Parts: sequence; C-alpha cells; structure tokens
Amino acid sequence: MRLARLAPVLTLLLLPWAAIACGDDDAPPKTAQPQVSASSLATATLSPTPAAGRVGGTMILATTTSTQDSGLLDALVPRFKDATGVDVKVIAVGTGAALEMGAKGDADAVLVHAPTSEKKYVDSGDLIDGKLVMHNDFVVVGPPSDPAKVRGAKDITAVMAAIATTGPFISRGDASGTNTKELELWKVANVDLKTVAGREETGQGMGATLNIADQKAAYTLTDRATYLALKKNLRLEILFEGAPNLLNVYHVYVVNPAKHGGVKETQARAWVAFLVDPATQQLIGDFKKAEFGQSLFFADAGKPETSLGLR
Repeated sequence: MRLARLAPVLTLLLLPWAAIACGDDDAPPKTAQPQVSASSLATATLSPTPAAGRVGGTMILATTTSTQDSGLLDALVPRFKDATGVDVKVIAVGTGAALEMGAKGDADAVLVHAPTSEKKYVDSGDLIDGKLVMHNDFVVVGPPSDPAKVRGAKDITAVMAAIATTGPFISRGDASGTNTKELELWKVANVDLKTVAGREETGQGMGATLNIADQKAAYTLTDRATYLALKKNLRLEILFEGAPNLLNVYHVYVVNPAKHGGVKETQARAWVAFLVDPATQQLIGDFKKAEFGQSLFFADAGKPETSLGLR
C-alpha cells in the first residue's frame, strides 16, 4: 500500500535522473574527475590551494607519544590536510599499543619507533609498505645532583649499572619504543629489574613520565625531542648521550587493507607519501632547530636502513 501511494512521487523524483542517464541534451556535460595516485601524492604541493593530489576523507593515525609531545604532529598534520584535504585523527600511545591498533585494524597508518617490535607485525602482514622517516636519539636524564655520578660517563652499560644501585628510576612501563629500549639497556648491563633501586612504572607517555621523574628527582630514559620540548619546565638534565645503541628510529606503515576491512588505504598511503616527500623531510629536519640550537629529528627518507644500523 505504501509503495502504491508513493509511486507518483517517485516517478517525479526519478524523471530528471532518467533524463541524465539517457543523455538529455539539456543536461550539463559531466566533467571527468581526476584519479589520485600514490605517485601524484608524492609530489603534491604543501600549499592549501586545491590540487589534483587532493584526496579528502578521514583517517586514524596510531603513533608514539613522542611525536605528539614534541609538537611535531602539530606542525605536520595541518600541512597534510592543506595538501590533501584529509582529516587525521591522531591517537598517541606507546609504540606497543600503536602496533596493536594496527594489528586489530583500529588504525589506518602507524608511525612508530621500535624496529625490533615492528618486525613481528610486518612479518604477520598486518603492516605493509613501511618507510624510514626520521631518527633522533635516546638520552638519560636525571637530577642535577646526579647521585649515581653518571655525568660524563663513557659507557651506557656502566651508567645503567650505577643508576640501578642508587636510583630512583622512573620507567614508562608501557611497552613503548622508549620502554623497549630501557629494558634492552638493563639486559645488556646484566641488571635484574627487581634490583633497580626505586624503579617505578608510570604506564604513561613520555611527557608525563618526564614530569614525574622531575618531581621525584629521579633518572629516566627519554627521546631527545620530547625532553627538549619540555625542558623549560624541568629541572632534569641530560647526563648521558651519544652511545650508538641509543639511536631512535621512526618508521611509518600502512595498515594492510587485505587483512583489515575498512582501512582507509588511499588516505593512509597519502600520509606515507607526505611524510617522505622532500618538502616534509626538510620541515622535519628544521623542526624547532632554531629554537633549541639543535635538531629534534633528523630526516631519513630514502636512506638505506643499513645507514642507521638496521637490517
């Protein structure tokens, strides 16, 4: 009965569309829409002016807290939207949690910094088409009084052993890239976690962990970028830096749409192309360099993995 009553109305509504479909001479000609390709996105301008490389839509980026706490994403995400029209929802968690989001299909792209942890998800096929983006380094920070007397030490293993004796040490304890590196350093120093004096786990990001360490006059391991971004509000000082095994390398990946339905593949690939674009790489290398007198991140796109001691 409902369809019978609606038939005249539906007929009137459908007539214009039927005319267009039949090639009505009065209908305006269709304009072909440009097809977006990964190669066109790789050279897309960072200008907000609409261009053929624009994609539109939304995506979820799962990433480590260091990219958020350092302010880098605040510089990158708006430029990405200007260039592509894509709205990015950033979820900043520890790298371990970001990788799990990718494995569950709860993100479209991931930007993380724990190569040994990443391998599992690449091998399982959850993450694809990874690209080297940038690096900085980890540093050991602590109170100016330096009770463990590690300032100026030459060996990170000796530093960790000394801190284990005196403490206190504040750990993220969140399976992040920083936490993964911390655990690796204790292991290399042959230190049992249970014996580390005053070791506490925050279960929080780098910014929160630095603030807690500062309040407790404790040592912690941090990425340099987050420390520098927050330094003006901290009493903590860099007490050890420069060891080869403190390199902190970031990769970006697309979450595999073949394994996880609903992944915004076009938007994710646009994000990857944007990050490795020369203009973005220059922005990354220059980010806050003038403010701090040193680079927070070093751009690495296009470099062989072996140049950073990987693979």
